[in-house]
Amino acid sequence: MRIIVFCFRPRTKQRRAIFDALSRCTKPERIWDLYAFTCGPSKFCNLSPKVRLLNEYFRLLGKGFHHASMRMIEDGSFTMSNDSWRISDINFDYSLCQSYPFALLVPKSVSDDEIIQASNFRARSRVPAVSWCNPETGAVLARSSQPLVGIMNTRSTADEKLVAALCAQLSDEKDSRRKLYIADARPRKNALANGAMGGGSESSSNYFQSEIVFFGIDNIHAMRESFARFRDYLDTHGAASSDGMSSFLRHGGWTWGGGNLSSMSASVSTLGDSGWLIHVQSVLAGSAWIAARVALESAAVLVHCSDGWDRTSQLVSLANLMLDPYYRTFTGFQALVEKDWLAFGHPFSDRVGMPSISGSSFELSRNASSTGSFSSSPLRQSSGSSQASNSSHAQNNYSPIFLQWVDCVSQLLRIYPFAFEFSSNFLVDFLDCVLSCRFGNFLCNSEKERQICGVDESCGCLWAYLADMRSSEGRSHAHYNLFYDTLKHNGPLLPPAAALAPTLWPQFHLRWACPFESQAGELEAECRNMAIKFSELQKAKEVAEMKAKEYLAAMEILNVDLQNEKQVSSSAINLAKRASKENAAIQRAVQSLGCRVNFTNSSDSTVDVESSLMETSQRFSLPRRESEYTMEHNDRSDLSVSITVVADDVVPSSSPLGQVCETLCPLRTQGRGCQWPDAACAQLGSQFVGLKANFDAFDRLSIYDRYFKSE
Repeated sequence: MRIIVFCFRPRTKQRRAIFDALSRCTKPERIWDLYAFTCGPSKFCNLSPKVRLLNEYFRLLGKGFHHASMRMIEDGSFTMSNDSWRISDINFDYSLCQSYPFALLVPKSVSDDEIIQASNFRARSRVPAVSWCNPETGAVLARSSQPLVGIMNTRSTADEKLVAALCAQLSDEKDSRRKLYIADARPRKNALANGAMGGGSESSSNYFQSEIVFFGIDNIHAMRESFARFRDYLDTHGAASSDGMSSFLRHGGWTWGGGNLSSMSASVSTLGDSGWLIHVQSVLAGSAWIAARVALESAAVLVHCSDGWDRTSQLVSLANLMLDPYYRTFTGFQALVEKDWLAFGHPFSDRVGMPSISGSSFELSRNASSTGSFSSSPLRQSSGSSQASNSSHAQNNYSPIFLQWVDCVSQLLRIYPFAFEFSSNFLVDFLDCVLSCRFGNFLCNSEKERQICGVDESCGCLWAYLADMRSSEGRSHAHYNLFYDTLKHNGPLLPPAAALAPTLWPQFHLRWACPFESQAGELEAECRNMAIKFSELQKAKEVAEMKAKEYLAAMEILNVDLQNEKQVSSSAINLAKRASKENAAIQRAVQSLGCRVNFTNSSDSTVDVESSLMETSQRFSLPRRESEYTMEHNDRSDLSVSITVVADDVVPSSSPLGQVCETLCPLRTQGRGCQWPDAACAQLGSQFVGLKANFDAFDRLSIYDRYFKSE
């Protein structure tokens, strides 16, 4: 959609040299001169597309748990099947059809020999092959090229059997076969014209329970002319023109629209005259009709045009997009493009204007069969016939077929904004990468050509590049659709006819001619910024919640510690009260023995002894080496308290303390002094006056005179 104009001063000698250099760079003669080959190794490595194609076949067969590998391809172990369909390796070396993939999904009831016979009845040997199937209902969507019926209405038993095998029996009715629709993308008159030259269309009388439908979509030449008129319209009536002069807005707002209403109306009608939106609507309507037949009637639909690689690819892939939600994701969209466009041989080099393999015997130039001016013999030739190509031939084959299909995808994205994982920005970047020659995915005209050129090993991968772009920003990247909802559209999309009114795709069509007006994605960008801010706030909220949880956990720990401290404090208070009570009991017990004990804060203990043996009270002040006050608490026993006073040396019986001991100790040995530490009192654990007792019980104990020796 971009037109670049180079201007030179008069009599500039370098004009011819610059023109030749631009021509050489924009239209290289050899494929090896493309940037994808000359830029050197790319960090975006391309895994084998064959492996990805087999994985998609496995998914369609309901065997998605299998994973394809190069070893599986080399040993031929990929030919799996289910009850209705099988993967055939009949085209493994491209001997059946050079524009078809190495593996085909075909009816299980048809043998490879019958497929070979049927290939002779189809243009370019492009036999009917399965593109998509529903494992639950048995509905199938197949594709092929036109039959070679000619003016004699020739028939092929093998082809009729192969097409009939697409119509498996309905699961709910034993003796009923599903309806077969043969969708011819061409106008009826074009199909009849091709019949006069060896091609044509099927007859419903030759195919059981079938219906032939013509969609009336024009060929590649009509699309090329329409696109050229459409681009000129945008360049002329846009806000900026390529030469700076042809635009009606070149002199400012006062000449807007040519200066009057009639000029404005004429410019709008010019858009309709280009026919681009009408062609887009035709493709959308045909695809919606096919998807409805498969989804609502569980029918079998066979789609073809002339060669089966242009309009057929548009209709089949767009119908797949409507039928299967998987194709509306990033990975599914890649699988869809690689299956129905790359593997099934859409001639990208011819349609985009890039060189194909030249200067070798592998030159795969296309015959001008799609124009309708062909004989019967070229139709039966494979696409690998060696034939010299020239620039005029490549120019005749140029057509924006794939661009038109992506435009249709953008229309569906506009109608169903919640159904697609990718955004319109992704489609714009995707198309730019297709046309940039930076990657090798869309070079050459078929899978065989790309294998011969070693594209997968020599060139970078577009899909890896786009995935790397998305991984840098995650879900906030512009390629992601903010409104994508997997639950809202988890089934087929069946738009009614009234909804299929296409409009200009602003992000792509208007970005050069009307830069300001092309920012239709500003609202989406603003929503994306709000989503990013919301995500940041969400993350901040999660961090705050984590901190709050940590604080709550810390508070709980502190509360537990506080409760433990309270319990310890309460226990200490209870123990202190009990110790005080025990001390009082000890004092009463000692006083009942005729002694008075005073405890001080110093290291000394003062003991007053009153006894009838002594005429006067004597006070003994003992330096204490060690004073222990031990409290032991056990749930199974009573609280016991021991008071121990140990003198520096063993106290002799002649000392006043020894006299006290002999006077008070009821266990002393008769006629002898204190036998500490061998006395009986030591065996009871007492180091002073032989006292160790349960003080609660001791408090209740009666003191009898017989404990004391009286004179």
